[in-house]
Amino acid sequence: MAPAAPAEAEDSPVSAPSKGRRSFKLSSTMESVEVVEEAADEMAVEAGLDEDQRFHIAMAVREASINAVLHGNEYDPARFIDVTLENTGKDLKISIADEGRGFDPEKVPDPLKEENILRGTGRGIFLIRSLVDEVHFRQLHPGTELTLVKHLQPAAPKDVT
Repeated sequence: MAPAAPAEAEDSPVSAPSKGRRSFKLSSTMESVEVVEEAADEMAVEAGLDEDQRFHIAMAVREASINAVLHGNEYDPARFIDVTLENTGKDLKISIADEGRGFDPEKVPDPLKEENILRGTGRGIFLIRSLVDEVHFRQLHPGTELTLVKHLQPAAPKDVT
């Protein structure tokens, strides 16, 4: 992707890459969810992840962003989500924080238990946990920060014979 022209850079909510890290603050809208997903996919491409891994990152980030916008900030565009994407060289770390009341992830019903099969809650966190290597929750008072971690594997040596 070509560098943004100065006028474009000023209008973009996403900061330029800085030592493998990007941060931005967005209002609680579905359009913001798209911005976060696209930025995460771009970072996954830059990290050399394959198509399947990129899909997993995109789905997990989309679900976490939707949770922040809808459940955390109650779809209030006056509230913001703070997003940080970082490539440490060993991991991709994506943190998404909302300004909501917070919640206890241990109290989210297990969607695989028989009594919860038909309930509409708990599936997003279950999905996120199944798509990335680590998931961390931090209570911010107000709000919750969710950090997703995808471990990067070194590229396999190329056979030159």
